[in-house]
Amino acid sequence: MDEKVLLKRFAQRLKKDVPLANLTTAKVGGAARYFLNAVNAAQLAEDVAFLWAEEIPFFILGSGSNILVSDAGVDCVVIHNKANHIHLVEKGDSSYVQAESGAILITAARQAALRGYTGLEWATTIPGTVGGAVYGNAGAYGASMQQHLLLVDILHRGKGCLSLNTEQMGYSYRSSALKREPGMAVILSARLAIKKGDKERIKELINEFSARRKQTQPPGPCIGSTFKNPAGDSAGRIIDSLGLKGTRVGGVQVSPVHANFFVNEGSASARDYYDLIHLVQRIVEEKTGIKLEPEFELIGDWKEQA
Repeated sequence: MDEKVLLKRFAQRLKKDVPLANLTTAKVGGAARYFLNAVNAAQLAEDVAFLWAEEIPFFILGSGSNILVSDAGVDCVVIHNKANHIHLVEKGDSSYVQAESGAILITAARQAALRGYTGLEWATTIPGTVGGAVYGNAGAYGASMQQHLLLVDILHRGKGCLSLNTEQMGYSYRSSALKREPGMAVILSARLAIKKGDKERIKELINEFSARRKQTQPPGPCIGSTFKNPAGDSAGRIIDSLGLKGTRVGGVQVSPVHANFFVNEGSASARDYYDLIHLVQRIVEEKTGIKLEPEFELIGDWKEQA
């Protein structure tokens, strides 16, 4: 990685050795060797195209949820996606929210609700970006991105700018065609379906989902749901059934509130998370034969932890 090439292209935008812990929901992890802010979708696309052309490795950071950054940091360019413009298009039964990929999903959903549009109430409880939700087919309370995505605009490494519909996204549980082919495309913006609804009912649903979240999910820093739910079962139920609530490694604890959330108690390291996650995986597989699959992604150098 040639620093001179990066400085020539990005100049004052390029920062070095930027700590990432406070930019993640788990509040752990080392520093990014190089760091950029992308403030709109056009800038994001230009930055990515340049880095691809120069074959410089990079990682796009959104809200910092559903990732675990190594204590050793990230030895590449981290692009902080701050492209967050949200626009509501009112076209009767064809109304939609157009949001850049760095927009917070909760914000997009609440803006629609305030205008009396229904369809995204479930999304008001998901602390991630629109891009991350589209990429990972985020969902809650029986709904998911698959049901509401109309179009997603991407920059593909080999095919340039494309617009994909839901079918082309190849959605499955917490996955998509883009997620199954990492590094080949970057999400720039998305169009989400909404329709006119009753404002009071919309408000009731949002309040109901918010209350359920507070009752069932713990406060405090965490990576989000640790494991995907196995077919026909719940990862949290399985972990709880084995008496693993409260299990600790270093500064990380399996939450006593919900066993699929591992909470940073204030002094955790990424290594603590890594070790606790693998401890729980091992016990679950030994006791039940079920191999729990992570719902998050490992970011950075994990060679020493492997």
